[in-house]
Amino acid sequence: MKVSEIYKSGRKSLSFEIFPPKKDEELKSIDETLEVLGELNPDFISVTFGAGGSANCNKTIELAKKIKEDYNIEPVVHLTCIHYDVNEIDRFTEELKDSGIENILALRGDVREDIPRKEDFSYASDLVTHLKEDSDFCVLGACYPERHPESANMVDEIKHLKAKVNAGTDVLLSQLFFDNSCFYEFEERCKIADINVPVIPGIMPVVKASQIKRMISMCNASFPERFQKIVDKYENNKEALFDAGMAYAISQIIDLLACNTEGIHLYTMNNPVIARRICEGIKNIV
Repeated sequence: MKVSEIYKSGRKSLSFEIFPPKKDEELKSIDETLEVLGELNPDFISVTFGAGGSANCNKTIELAKKIKEDYNIEPVVHLTCIHYDVNEIDRFTEELKDSGIENILALRGDVREDIPRKEDFSYASDLVTHLKEDSDFCVLGACYPERHPESANMVDEIKHLKAKVNAGTDVLLSQLFFDNSCFYEFEERCKIADINVPVIPGIMPVVKASQIKRMISMCNASFPERFQKIVDKYENNKEALFDAGMAYAISQIIDLLACNTEGIHLYTMNNPVIARRICEGIKNIV
């Protein structure tokens, strides 16, 4: 099933992101996570994709096939393009077609100095254009409520996002954020720019002080004062910070759903305990 069909029904979606384990022998351990996630009845699960060689591609495909075949859940496969040429992308998408996978999250990917950058794709919008020309995939895209770290300002951010949507992006999944007002302002900017595809907020429950600092640095996410107070109060108490982080994420989700967002995309970090706790907190709301 194509993910875009979910939003035509007007139903709010619940989805998760997971990543393939780095070691082959750890791929079996992902079943524990998938068992829990499957019980929570997500509309889809996205699977991240690493740059730099067929081994990363194969793990992503293997995990996506497991999600679809063993758990009957629709997978969305991340696909980065900055370190791949057209032929490599086409080989990957042919394998997805052969596996019955219909949904791709099209990404530029992070530029890495240790991997040669290819010339065929400069932006995610280039990949979207290529996918829409040569295939029938449902194509999802990433968006950044507080702008991508490489964007000069929000005007440039929206301009590039508009190009991505015009290229054929069907659904947008947002980068994580901790301040819902930033997402609502972003939604308004999208409406003004006539970006009228579903925009699904991405939420990452943060349960470690070190994790919070890393996420803010990597993702350009602002840090609300009320969240700062939580961290300051409980950062030296692991159990208390876990509970407080869960409560904060649940409060974000409830507010977003009350304001009629079209769904929630949860960054699980492969932690089934986090996913279960969040879903228990919103089971009568989604």
